[in-house]
Amino acid sequence: MSAPGRVVHTISPVYDSRSRVLVLGSLPSPKSREVGFYYGNPQNRFWRVMAALWDEEVPEGTAARRDFCLDHRVALWDVVASCQIVGASDASIRDAVPNDVGRILASADVRGIFCTGGTAGRLYRRLLEPTLGVPCTVLPSTSPANARWSLEELVRAYAPVRQAAEKG
Repeated sequence: MSAPGRVVHTISPVYDSRSRVLVLGSLPSPKSREVGFYYGNPQNRFWRVMAALWDEEVPEGTAARRDFCLDHRVALWDVVASCQIVGASDASIRDAVPNDVGRILASADVRGIFCTGGTAGRLYRRLLEPTLGVPCTVLPSTSPANARWSLEELVRAYAPVRQAAEKG
């Protein structure tokens, strides 16, 4: 195992004033940082889950994925702005500094915050919830490391994202 290195989040959040849900990961994986957008590992099932929720084709490429989120009133970002981490191992995250998620809540009528995976949920609850006062719903990770969840099970688990996005 390699030594931990400090990673600084450089991918801009996706949101606009119409966003109704906020989906937060922990931190972009090395592959996502390489491609410059969220859930960039082709084995990650996030985009397949999102497309299935709205019965659409899987968006390919950064522009299509950004448009998909905005069209469906989904804001997308991560809990962590910077931390010590070994590779892509969420379990190795140390010294996490949170992103300023409050800026999204100040500019959009967000009706639900969803964290993709247990680490994102734990970090949100420790670093952001006390300040924001808004609880999150923790969803199963769409990472290939979470192989015990089938695509169909993930789509069912993520159904509240669509429901919250379409309220009001």
